[in-house]
Amino acid sequence: MSKKLDLAGSIALAATFAFALLSSDGSLAAAKAPVKAQIALPQAVATTGIDAQADGQNQASLSSDASGDGAFVTPAGDEPSAASLAELVAQRASNAPLSRELNCLASAIYFESKSEPLAGQLAVGRVIVARSRSGRFPDSYCGVVYQPSQFSFVRGNTMPSINKDSRFWKNAVALAQISHEGSWQSPVEGALYFHSARVSPRWGRERAAKIGNQIFYR
Repeated sequence: MSKKLDLAGSIALAATFAFALLSSDGSLAAAKAPVKAQIALPQAVATTGIDAQADGQNQASLSSDASGDGAFVTPAGDEPSAASLAELVAQRASNAPLSRELNCLASAIYFESKSEPLAGQLAVGRVIVARSRSGRFPDSYCGVVYQPSQFSFVRGNTMPSINKDSRFWKNAVALAQISHEGSWQSPVEGALYFHSARVSPRWGRERAAKIGNQIFYR
């Protein structure tokens, strides 16, 4: 009888030990699962966050590009565009009345260079503009034009009459406005002097270029 009890006790003890062991393994597995999940979750969130940030940057770039197309500001006013000086002059040619200053500028272009290429006429206009701004000559177009011993067409503080219906005058009006506005660059920008190629004044100045029958100096 005692042997049976001892055997039963041994079986019960072994069962208790086996149950405890199984319970211990089960607890470790259950504990590992949350830890593994907690490690994986931040990685997944971080990856999603990077993708979202990249998508946001891409969207911002697309938005920037789209708005860039509309960011170009159209210049104010009705200033015409032109592919060449001849085209610009044709657009601006007129015999409309001018202010006294622009009339002096147009008159100098007319008398000094009306038979010259348009680039030469513009250069004459820009010489007068440059003189008026240089501080070395009178500070107005009329002051520059009427300065004594500067322009041969001015005599006794007067100038000859002009046929203001002629093509030459209409072009001079356009070139005076272009010269004043600086809307087309002269090939001798900054020049302050010029003379006809027929004469040789032996000036000790820097020669800029010859345009048509006139030579320009800085």
